[in-house]
Amino acid sequence: MGGFFSVASKTNCTMDLFFGVDYHSHLGTRRGGMAVYGPEGFNRSIHNIENSPFRTKFERDAEELKGNMGIACISDMEPQPLLIQSHLGSYAITTVGKIANQEELVREAYEKGHIHFLEMSGGKINSTELVAAIINQAESIVDGLLLAQEKIKGSMTILLLTPEGVYISRDRLGRTPAVIGRKEGAYCAAFESFSFINLGYSDYRELGPGEIVLMRADGIEVLSPAREEMKICSFLWVYYGYPTSSYEGINVEEMRYNCGRMLAKRDHAQADLVAGIPDSGIAHAIGYANESGIPFSRPFIKYTPTWPRSFMPTSQNQRSLIARMKLIPVDSLIRDKSLLLIDDSIVRGTQLSETTEFLYQSGAKEVHIRPACPPLLFGCKYLNFSRSNSDLDLITRRIIRDREGDNVSAEVLADYADPDSQNYKDMIECIRKKLNFTTLQYHRLDDLVASIGISPCKLCTYCWSGKE
Repeated sequence: MGGFFSVASKTNCTMDLFFGVDYHSHLGTRRGGMAVYGPEGFNRSIHNIENSPFRTKFERDAEELKGNMGIACISDMEPQPLLIQSHLGSYAITTVGKIANQEELVREAYEKGHIHFLEMSGGKINSTELVAAIINQAESIVDGLLLAQEKIKGSMTILLLTPEGVYISRDRLGRTPAVIGRKEGAYCAAFESFSFINLGYSDYRELGPGEIVLMRADGIEVLSPAREEMKICSFLWVYYGYPTSSYEGINVEEMRYNCGRMLAKRDHAQADLVAGIPDSGIAHAIGYANESGIPFSRPFIKYTPTWPRSFMPTSQNQRSLIARMKLIPVDSLIRDKSLLLIDDSIVRGTQLSETTEFLYQSGAKEVHIRPACPPLLFGCKYLNFSRSNSDLDLITRRIIRDREGDNVSAEVLADYADPDSQNYKDMIECIRKKLNFTTLQYHRLDDLVASIGISPCKLCTYCWSGKE
């Protein structure tokens, strides 16, 4: 995944840029970058942040980079922002999204005269460089941004820093957010709406799907209006979004309370306490506890001062080890207790299975699991949410393969996604047994959509339903 922050100010913007992008650190763990434009032209800094927080790597840069406009990013993928010189002039570019048809676009770029791309480790091409190559095929920046929106399959929100201002292009179907903030003498743009509050900015407005604007210190100019169709990612509310953020006017924390409340309404579990798997499961668990009347507790505490995010290492064994090391048990809240745990989702199932075993070893009598979303059946085609290379990384698809064989039709998968079907119930029971839960009950998709509270046609639910 990744996050971005941008500022256009009448004064030096570097500190706002530095702190604003740092508030996006939950969205990426591999690369960070800042680019500014000022009297001395463009200046840029990129660092690896895999083993060190963004702030520690960029504190010196924040003092040295000077400019009244800038863009910055946190990324789980390629190094950026990039500095580009083309017939459209010089600019810095950063992106958030996923290009599903990269090979096709690279081949087309070669055919149109693009000579080469810089190759990254593993033979991959920097997606942001490819986006720049598409933009440069047009006769203007706006036409280039529109061209990129049309050509890219997947999603791509683009920020371009130029001497004239910052161009912001939200991805064509609005799968990820782009929010504008305002204060006297400056405007900012961000992925996360909370990121500019403590910097003195107030909410100005959200960009619509496919909307393109030019941001300057004295205002926002709409260059291409928003489109009607929207498919914002539902998983932002379930897991990825920070609790203090809002997307399309819906706060993440409040949505998670709604989600837990609706989970409880359909449940009849008998438990001594309700707990959330830290951190993203906690708000869901509070909503469940408030509705059910079962006390909310913290039977284990997450130790965060030194441990990195559990999914950061590429090795599954390392991820599982770190996840286990971070959770410290509270014996008196576990021993001889029946626990109902809410996690944001079950992907591979490895970590949750180990957490459950850890609770049994700590004396738990029962462990009931309630994921805050439906079973994940399809890997995301639109956003870089995980490093999974195959749908078979999902525990659901492995269970279905074991039951149906290697070639499973779309109709059969649709039946497994239906919470009222026998195949669905059998799949859930297989997962329960495999991961050694006392009981297992997922959130229903219709309840999840209701928990968010915006029109279902504006939400992407592909990873659960397979419907685009």
